[in-house]
Amino acid sequence: PDRLSAEIRRSVIGNDDKPPDFETRQESSSERIRRVMSTSTGCWVRLGRAAAASRSRSGRTPTVLLMRERSEWTRIIEEDPEHSQRYIQKFRDLAAEGFDLGGEARCIDAMVGRGARVLDAGCGPGRVGAILFDLGHDVVGVDGDPELIAAAGEDHPGPTWLVGDLAELDLPARGISEPFDVIVCAGNVMAFLATSTRRVVLEKMRSHLVDGGRLVIGLGAGRGYEFDGFFEDVEAANFRVDLRAASWDLRGFNEKSEFLVAALSPA
Repeated sequence: PDRLSAEIRRSVIGNDDKPPDFETRQESSSERIRRVMSTSTGCWVRLGRAAAASRSRSGRTPTVLLMRERSEWTRIIEEDPEHSQRYIQKFRDLAAEGFDLGGEARCIDAMVGRGARVLDAGCGPGRVGAILFDLGHDVVGVDGDPELIAAAGEDHPGPTWLVGDLAELDLPARGISEPFDVIVCAGNVMAFLATSTRRVVLEKMRSHLVDGGRLVIGLGAGRGYEFDGFFEDVEAANFRVDLRAASWDLRGFNEKSEFLVAALSPA
């Protein structure tokens, strides 16, 4: 299509130039959030043909601006810009009603010693990390949605909350150099990733663990990420499976289970 072709042509720039800012008009805060999300939650794809065409025309060696595969979460908020705020309010309402939101946190707390370093990967509005912080752990939460991180900071001061793409997770580059005793990835975060980033995200999380550390992931059935495919990715990312359970209170997992909690260790 002509519009896509124009975008591809604009994406080819010289080695000494910085990538152009395609959004030059004034943006509202919600528009900016959606733009940031659309470029920060997927997998980069090279535009090789465009690069070759540019080089043949200009004689310069081009730098190709990479484009990302959209994540499921990005797709949802692009189609429904108010989704993040409703999601935030949902958990505020549940907490106000006294609903038990601590199952994941209790499970993680039982796996580590006191004062452990915990990374809440895909932390959303912070409910899991906040409870772990209150239990005395040193908590960092990362999520790609700025609205969710803003809510986490507002509702749960104490932990370190960061906007970040799990597929590009590099906390030492952001001044957090100490690795983690455990990483929790609850709330079906893995199912919301772009398909092409799943193994990359697992590898990034593995690189942030201490020796002997664990990654604990919760994933529901029927979310577009079958359990067999998940375990294939786990093996490819050089993890071993320490535990498979059907719930955060560690009920037995079998082929009929509708939910999976997997505790993983670097192989």
